Amino acid sequence: MNLHGFDLDLTRPGLSGVYFVGVNDLDHLARAAARDELDVCRTDLAGCRDKNELLRRLAVSLQLPASFGHNWDALADCLRDLGWLPAWGHVLLFDHADELRQAAAADYDILLGILDDAATFGAEHDRPWFAFLALPDSAFDERPAA
Repeated sequence: MNLHGFDLDLTRPGLSGVYFVGVNDLDHLARAAARDELDVCRTDLAGCRDKNELLRRLAVSLQLPASFGHNWDALADCLRDLGWLPAWGHVLLFDHADELRQAAAADYDILLGILDDAATFGAEHDRPWFAFLALPDSAFDERPAA
């Protein structure tokens, strides 16, 4: 996705979700979220090759509570309730998401499901909740096999 000329209204909970964007779009999204007084959390996945490293990076970037259990269920619970981050909505930005996708496809797919669930939960509770995963342009050119 190229955001040039396109602005997603990050203040509308009904638009909450998981979006794939180009590598150059994250800075624009971070500025838009900050302008709208949303919490912005940026996680760099460069070199991230598995679930354990992913969870470690998310614990740091999201400032997860010390009680975070470092497993998928704990991540899902934390992302549904980001109450320790004082904001009326949340925007999660993932740099280099393709590295995890290439190295650990199953972990990547689980992450997407957890993010989607959290976004749905946010929308149902009238809170903007967005996740943007930056992928290289080549990822948008891939066509599924027939």
